[in-house]
Amino acid sequence: MDRDALLAAWRAEARRPFSGWDFPALAGRLIERPLPWSYMARAAELLRGAGSALDLDTGGAERLIELRPSWPARLVATEGYPPNTRMAAARLAPLGVPVVAARLTDDGALPFRDRAFDLVLNRHAAFNPAEVARALAPGGTFLTQQVHGRSLEDLIALFGAAPQWPDAAPAKYLPRLRAAGLAVAQAREWSGPLAFADVGAIAHYLTVVPWLVPGFDVDTHADTLLGLQRRLDRGEPLAFLARSYLIESHRPAIA
Repeated sequence: MDRDALLAAWRAEARRPFSGWDFPALAGRLIERPLPWSYMARAAELLRGAGSALDLDTGGAERLIELRPSWPARLVATEGYPPNTRMAAARLAPLGVPVVAARLTDDGALPFRDRAFDLVLNRHAAFNPAEVARALAPGGTFLTQQVHGRSLEDLIALFGAAPQWPDAAPAKYLPRLRAAGLAVAQAREWSGPLAFADVGAIAHYLTVVPWLVPGFDVDTHADTLLGLQRRLDRGEPLAFLARSYLIESHRPAIA
């Protein structure tokens, strides 16, 4: 395939519609080693022991619906990206789960009363430890799985970018959780290769995860994409270093 054909194919990848967080266009093209823990299994276990739960930034509710057999009597979700908010509401409202439109930040407030939930779940979303602690009932649990702020640093450097939140790591959040009065039960980190089967998969990924390379555009970054294609043509893998972590913390019960 010549340069013009490659660029046309990659532009088409960048234009693929996207919603939720399932990355359907990347099925079989984005290959990551399994994490050494199961967020979903632990979330299901915690849900079964809770009377009420909050899922922060539920996306299109894909993961939350997978957990439906374990749902407690009261369940609420938030989502801040309007297309995902609409998708999540369409899926969850018929099941009796309200979706609150809320954009989460590291220092923002949660729109819920004090001690409202036995469990707060967070998969790959921003969170304010003090607000999470405030929303937890005594004896409640906070479970979060996060992408490390320096994940895929080697990939984004090829495009002249740098991590926007390099300190987004356990070293930042563990002290804040403890300062908020939560006891940390486990904190685990992982790093390993994330591989792309083709350059078009990278073009799509960088388009739908726009904070990795701000302003990413196939034509603007054509030389880098073509360099990756040459690397693939030489038989070299398109593999980069991904990093994740999991934290579970508890609010002490009040006697």
